Amino acid sequence: MNKQIKGGTHQSIEHESAHKHVSGRAEYLDDVIEPAGTLHAYLGLSTCANGKIKSMDLDAVRKAPGIVDVLTKDDIPGENDVSPTGLHDEPIFARGEVHFYGQPLFAVVAKTRDQARRAAHLAKVEYISEAPLLDVKSAKANGAELVTKPLKLKRGDAVSALENAPMRIKGEMEIGGQDHFYLEGHIAMAIPGEDDEVTVFSSTQHPTEIQHMVGHALGVSANAVNVQVRRMGGGFGGKETQGSLFAAVAAIAAKKHGAAVKIRPDRDDDMVATGKRHDFVASYDVGFDEAGKIHAIDAEFAARCGFSADLSGPVTDRALFHADHCYFIPNVELRSQPLKTNTVSNTAFRGFGGPQGMLGGERMIEEIAYALGKDPLEIRRANFYGGEGKNLTPYHQVVDDSIIERIVDELEASADYQERRDAALEFNKTSRVLKRGIALTPVKFGISFTATWYNQAGALVHVYSDGTIQLNHGGTEMGQGLYTKVAQVVADEFQVDISTIKVTATRTDKVPNTSATAASSGTDLNGMAAADAAQKIKQRLIDFAVGEYDVAPEKVRFENNQVIVGEQAFSFADFVKTAYMNRVQLSATGFYKTPDIHWDRDAGKGTPFYYFAYGAAVSEVVIDTLTGEYFVERVDVLHDVGRSINEAIDKGQVEGAFVQGMGWLTTEELWWSKDGQLKTHAPSTYKIPVASDRPRQFNVNLVNWSENKKRTIRRSKAVGEPPFMLAISVLEALSMAVASVADYKTCPKLDSPATPERILMAVQRLKGE
Repeated sequence: MNKQIKGGTHQSIEHESAHKHVSGRAEYLDDVIEPAGTLHAYLGLSTCANGKIKSMDLDAVRKAPGIVDVLTKDDIPGENDVSPTGLHDEPIFARGEVHFYGQPLFAVVAKTRDQARRAAHLAKVEYISEAPLLDVKSAKANGAELVTKPLKLKRGDAVSALENAPMRIKGEMEIGGQDHFYLEGHIAMAIPGEDDEVTVFSSTQHPTEIQHMVGHALGVSANAVNVQVRRMGGGFGGKETQGSLFAAVAAIAAKKHGAAVKIRPDRDDDMVATGKRHDFVASYDVGFDEAGKIHAIDAEFAARCGFSADLSGPVTDRALFHADHCYFIPNVELRSQPLKTNTVSNTAFRGFGGPQGMLGGERMIEEIAYALGKDPLEIRRANFYGGEGKNLTPYHQVVDDSIIERIVDELEASADYQERRDAALEFNKTSRVLKRGIALTPVKFGISFTATWYNQAGALVHVYSDGTIQLNHGGTEMGQGLYTKVAQVVADEFQVDISTIKVTATRTDKVPNTSATAASSGTDLNGMAAADAAQKIKQRLIDFAVGEYDVAPEKVRFENNQVIVGEQAFSFADFVKTAYMNRVQLSATGFYKTPDIHWDRDAGKGTPFYYFAYGAAVSEVVIDTLTGEYFVERVDVLHDVGRSINEAIDKGQVEGAFVQGMGWLTTEELWWSKDGQLKTHAPSTYKIPVASDRPRQFNVNLVNWSENKKRTIRRSKAVGEPPFMLAISVLEALSMAVASVADYKTCPKLDSPATPERILMAVQRLKGE
């Protein structure tokens, strides 16, 4: 392709909204001009984690200033449910029982948001309470129900291989959850239309699901509901299913009162009432030999899922899919245990269970290394997926695209890993208080929705008679640069400057049946769909040129904002105008479905992933053994995005993912009181990484020689989720620093998040204090 155009693929151009983000001119949902007479809703939440509602007195709520209405389950015209799985286990308003502290009981509708918010706290509710089950261990001990069917992956004979293994270790790791902490919280605004119609503005990653949930709640068909989203201030998976509650409440109130209704919870209530990353307890039994090669693994991944299924089934499935990580396991049995608890239902979060599975897998590697007195990197290398006989996953997919060994080799050299590890070992010999640690960890992450039907996308492209282009597709923009990258694809197809392309808000009445913007597949799916639409229009223009100018099809070329027809050159705008005057259709829909994937969950076999994305990171830390305080001194990353569509955006995604992953593993701790209250529900109590937590030296590079073997959009690879797991290197480095106090003879077994308190307790435990 001629690269004279400005903003085609494989160019670093700025995010299409970057200048608006930094200047404050980016319009989010709360900035949309409200129609005259807009009402405001607010949720009334339960103060009991497990029990029956004995009585609910809402008189004081109704009598409060400015109150227009109070909605309960009896005011829902359709179905009182927003379950994304169709299990009907997630009511909009409680059905006589409460299952977590903060469960919605009712909604207040008032003239102002402040009036609604204040009135929501005036309800008098009495409960018949029972003791709640709040974590994985208590849920298991008390025989808690499973929220969905568990998964088992099996290959070979793990039982006999473990019995015959030269060495064997059993262990357990607690893996903490994480709040999404998006900058823009949940928000929705519904505007009633004529007959059964309603338009919903929602901060959501899944407009089609909002469309369906609102339709069910109102008792109307999907064609009556139009959902629109221009941008979100972050999502990270937290806006895949969780927005349905707010959209449904706004729509119910809007249709009942014939007025626009807007709902936006405070940060505290947002954190209390919406799901988070699942926390897990991984129990493992691993057999290996003196060289560190794994013979067999038997492991169970039990998760705190909350009171309903939500997406816990596929999340816990994906944890098992990634427990092998980069390592071939000859004999393996992996089981999920999605446990029901009296907490908010956990949901999608960047990586979707993959990080928890990988972390459990890396703990086994770490255990082997300390048992053998070796560098964990040596154990990793001994078990990497390789050629024939070492390329089959526990779910029976062949790994035929592995480049992890080359990435690790290059990063080890460029980051001076061995020299720095030797220096850390030497430093720790003489330093009594401060201890250093360093680790190099790899990433292999499968790309595709494991629910195969979601691997599809549509797009709509209009070329206007003045040569400008409008692009719409099913993906949503949450700051990750999807709109920019798909626009680059269309610019490339027509060979016009990206400035001629306008991407419009995602709308269910423009592109129907959209999949969630999730699973790192936004660019893969929507980029291919947009390219398909553009190619259809291009072909019509070529056919027109062939007939109008009597040239062969190969004599018609698009390049440098021009259409070359034989020996003649037309500006793109002039040629399009001529085509329009000759009644050539200049609009097209595009479609794409990911090929070559299939999955049989009952058998535990298939090819659920189209390809794998790879990467590696080296992290160096220093800890204070008297306080548990730590610093991340340096991080070096080498990450694989195939042929990058936009290197600047991709690097930004890698950097952001790493820091967010570091927060998950070190500072972000969720804590519930004994009665089920989430106590870490605000920035004052829940600690995301801040600027001072950034690695003091942060070197991020993309693999410049990689090209996706599969036919993806411009041979690129997904970048949203895979780099999140690079932060495992921070936890492993902290582990080495802690292990130094006992001469590296014992695996510290750090649970996550490795807060300063946990680090200090681990140090004291190893010292025998």
